[in-house]
Amino acid sequence: MTLGKVLLLTGLVIALIGLVLIYVPGLLGWFGHLPGDIRIERGNGRFFLPVTSMIVISVILTIIINLFFRR
Repeated sequence: MTLGKVLLLTGLVIALIGLVLIYVPGLLGWFGHLPGDIRIERGNGRFFLPVTSMIVISVILTIIINLFFRR
């Protein structure tokens, strides 16, 4: 793929995610609330590490990429 195609595809994906977040915000309400996500709140500081959520996203993206780019 040329750089132009990659940039165009990346922009379309970001726009699609933005539309989902605006019009269907409950669709991604699970993100960050799965067992295994680390959330620490103390005083005026917060730390958040979505370990399990990122594993789920990684598996989903791996499946999608393999379906579209399999030779």
